[in-house]
Amino acid sequence: MSNHKERTLGLRRIRLDFGFVVKAKAEEVFWRYLALIHSRLAGGGLRNGSLPKTMTKITPISTINDLFLRVAGAENPRAVLWQDEFGQWQPISSDQIYQRVRALAKAFLSWGARKGDRIGLVGENRWEWMVTDFASLAIGAANVPIYPTLTDEQVAELLKDAGCRIAVVSTRAQYDKLQAVRAKTDLEKIVLMDAGPPPEGAISLSSLLEGADAEGSSRDAVFDELVRRVESKDLATLIYTSGTTGEPKGVMLTHGNVANNQNTAAVEFGFNETDSCISFLPLSHITARALDYVMYNHGSQVAYCSQFDKLPQAMKEVRPTVIVGVPRVFEKIRQAVEQKSAASPVKKRILAWALGLGGRHVDTVYGGRKPSAPMWKLANKLCYSKVMEAFGGRVRVFVSGGAPLGVDTATWFASAGIALWEGYGLTETSPVIALNTPVSHRMGTVGKILPNVEVKLAEDGELLTRGPAVFVGYWQKPTETAACFDDEGWFRTGDIASIDEDGFLSITDRKKELLKTSGGKLVAPQPIENKLKNNALVAQAALVGDKHKFISALLAPNFVALEAWAQQNGIEAKTRAELVANLQVIALYGGIVREVNGALANFETIKRFRVVADEWTQESGELTPSMKLKRRIITAQYSAVIDELYADEATARGE
Repeated sequence: MSNHKERTLGLRRIRLDFGFVVKAKAEEVFWRYLALIHSRLAGGGLRNGSLPKTMTKITPISTINDLFLRVAGAENPRAVLWQDEFGQWQPISSDQIYQRVRALAKAFLSWGARKGDRIGLVGENRWEWMVTDFASLAIGAANVPIYPTLTDEQVAELLKDAGCRIAVVSTRAQYDKLQAVRAKTDLEKIVLMDAGPPPEGAISLSSLLEGADAEGSSRDAVFDELVRRVESKDLATLIYTSGTTGEPKGVMLTHGNVANNQNTAAVEFGFNETDSCISFLPLSHITARALDYVMYNHGSQVAYCSQFDKLPQAMKEVRPTVIVGVPRVFEKIRQAVEQKSAASPVKKRILAWALGLGGRHVDTVYGGRKPSAPMWKLANKLCYSKVMEAFGGRVRVFVSGGAPLGVDTATWFASAGIALWEGYGLTETSPVIALNTPVSHRMGTVGKILPNVEVKLAEDGELLTRGPAVFVGYWQKPTETAACFDDEGWFRTGDIASIDEDGFLSITDRKKELLKTSGGKLVAPQPIENKLKNNALVAQAALVGDKHKFISALLAPNFVALEAWAQQNGIEAKTRAELVANLQVIALYGGIVREVNGALANFETIKRFRVVADEWTQESGELTPSMKLKRRIITAQYSAVIDELYADEATARGE
């Protein structure tokens, strides 16, 4: 695939030379894309030089409702898996999905819901979430997913802003949350997913679905016509951004936006009916929802895991073939492996040896092959297979998204025989803009641009994009919508990027998060923070130093690892505050900082740091649901600590 660069109005523009216009109809784009991939595969992109059969079977969709009808017609007896109260995995068939969606959609209609309405959905990942989503879309309404971890006041604000008259919630706790603020919303009906008698004011989902499964494979022609009547231009979902830099904004995505992305994003992975994935990332986030849609679109199985702490066991029981996670998921796996090996000098040496051996065969791993080195089998038995078992032992596709993946983490996993396919996108782009795949990849980048997307770089390096997957605007915010598009309709992503000679995209940092020292040096914090987090003792890290002479860091420990280290070294502390103030602990983290500094330019190096006594979580407010830092919150929360770091700045040495 070739790329052409051209200068337009002082902007560096990348035009992908696919031999067709990006704005062509979805079907034309899709089939020409398949032809392009076929030619690339024939040229040696994959070992067999042929197009995976699943690529030729999947036809493009125009709406998410097309996807629902595809799922319903798949005749799959185990389309979905869910855990009952005893922890047993239970299947839901294609017919059951259809009948339950139809029953709930009819209930919505009986309550006066119509095309264009918004229906709130507050819940964890579970089969009822999927049914509610499809039922809302079936009648032409828009799904408004809301993170279940938000407070009652936050939920009320979003429901009010979206004008939801109906909401579906997962648990009694979520119902109580809505009921407490119900007067502040326009809610008329609240449906409760959990089984059992509903509290006063709630409607049980089970009562609405009663008798649905008994309908079997029968089809309702009137309902099917209603489903097909929805158009690509119709609003499909209103997703509120997590608010890392300000108040949440409702991102309006149409059926066409999401469908267009679905038609191209996963083509090069060859997913099919033999694949399965665990849905564990919050479905209120576009990344998780898009993955589930991809799986349904390819006839694959989706297993719902409602609680993150149940994921390790779910991996063992479901043994998925596809894993999509935010970088923190992979970082935690790495930390767990390193921490376990650190307990034994022998295991530590074995891990170091195996990773050293694997590091010499990274290209082979990314090429989809097993190295033929004589010691590879031994290293695989002693080390690599143990890492694979953490994911269930059967995964063939690992994808990282939602936040930047550190190249150190990618290299570590590749050295353990696992290729992580990193991608990039935003809620506003439905979501994928670029993606590494088994066909085309380069570690350290987020891959090549999808064929349905155009991109260019502004003079300051900000990535701009446009195409049919880009959202139509922010809900009831015309000023904010206008501000994020330029005069030619290019969407400002807010990310600083670069594109190499072969067309691979790299994201440096968020434009608004770049730190500028008083000496005029620009520092991108995320890559440095990722390096710090590679150490098992560091759970989170935040760089500070904007408008100051030098860069400093706030380090939130992995307290499980730190407390174990303290016990081994005879350090006693009654509180975490006392522990992080211990001189040996400070020296320990000082060593971590020095190691990271060794790979940085002088102006980037961390001159001072503080180990904080807190865990940063989504619940406590420092992290978004996709595990990104809320810098504005952290800066305010630790303002006194930051002031101490720079108290003698006038006389301190800086850059």
